[in-house]
Amino acid sequence: MDRNDMTYHPKSDFMRVMIERGFLADCTDYQALDEALINGVVPGYIGFDATAPSLHVGSLIQIMMLRWLQKTGHKPIVLMGGGTTKVGDPTDRADERPLLTEEKIDQNLAGIREVFSAYVTFGDGKNDATMVNNAEWLDGLNYLEFLRDIGRHFSVNRMLSFESVKKRLEREQSLSFLEFNYMILQAYDFMELNRRYGCLLQMGGSDQWGNIVNGIDLTRRVIGGEVYGLTSHLLAMSDGRKMGKSQGGAVWLNAEMLSPYEFWQFWRSIPDADVGKFLKLYTEIPVEECNRLGDVEGQEINASKIRLANEVTTLAHGAEAAAKAEATAREVFEKGGTGDDLPTLSLTAGDIGDGVSVVQLFVKSGLAGSGKEAKRLIADSGARMNDEVVTSAGLLITAADLAQPIKLSAGKKRHALVVLG
Repeated sequence: MDRNDMTYHPKSDFMRVMIERGFLADCTDYQALDEALINGVVPGYIGFDATAPSLHVGSLIQIMMLRWLQKTGHKPIVLMGGGTTKVGDPTDRADERPLLTEEKIDQNLAGIREVFSAYVTFGDGKNDATMVNNAEWLDGLNYLEFLRDIGRHFSVNRMLSFESVKKRLEREQSLSFLEFNYMILQAYDFMELNRRYGCLLQMGGSDQWGNIVNGIDLTRRVIGGEVYGLTSHLLAMSDGRKMGKSQGGAVWLNAEMLSPYEFWQFWRSIPDADVGKFLKLYTEIPVEECNRLGDVEGQEINASKIRLANEVTTLAHGAEAAAKAEATAREVFEKGGTGDDLPTLSLTAGDIGDGVSVVQLFVKSGLAGSGKEAKRLIADSGARMNDEVVTSAGLLITAADLAQPIKLSAGKKRHALVVLG
């Protein structure tokens, strides 16, 4: 399948947004998709597997693509992978994913559903979003019929040529037959969505190109008609960090798993070089303004980061949460206060006993991923307690020390409170 010339000038609002704001990596047929978008409502989907109780910001570029699809007059389909999660996507994995129970998958799906209501509008209108679970058609498949009717359309030679598979094989890492089937199931999803919902477009990260092309080929062979694929760039920060990860772990989109303050702080702390790009991808600020905000330097770039943090947090958690996060940050950084909205670790007298080590407090509060990381932070003079440098990893905190809340700081920008509950 040809990847058309990226110099194509779009006529549809959606394709214009994808190109101007920097989403678009590849498309199976720019002109044909553009014409379809002009001529009517195009239902388009992205799939999300339920491997955790929330999505993190690594998925936010895809969520924003669905949001823009709806804002430009088309129909987003959020495909929940209740079926495919039972198999596991081998894409960009060095090993096999752990298999989850159906109960755990259902719990994860419930958490992920919460994310989308902030970004797209669900309903019965022609361009209202719909959420579908692929367990509806995958759970009841008859294996022999599936092999006969669907499996015969796939070439193993071609599947072995896909980058996600080649990398695993080149590293001589195990790729189970279970995972190898994933790409067939994803292709089958596209065909079923086309049959049931008239879906014409599958989107995803550029690592999904092979799977998307498989789905297009299968749909054309079995059903006929034109369907399309579009991929976004895979993002990493300019300092090399993987998108969606911070020192404290994954940057989750659900407030129950990561506070709006910590979420806000993640965006406030991104590298200067990423500000303009992230404004275009993760906010709805006009492109020209995004470029202007990203081109400033010195103190002005900090103001641009605050704008970014406020806009992204408003979309995810609401304007009130964003304003509260900014106020907390100002209190902590500018006024030296503790901030009412900081992540809080509540301990009982039983938890503390004769004393709890400061290393444990940094781990339990989420400011360090492990005891080893906390000790390194202390050794590098990056750990503070009530704004004083912690000099000993052996320091014990007693219940008496917690008569007043203790503020812990990891570096200059990450803070937490410890209170006696």
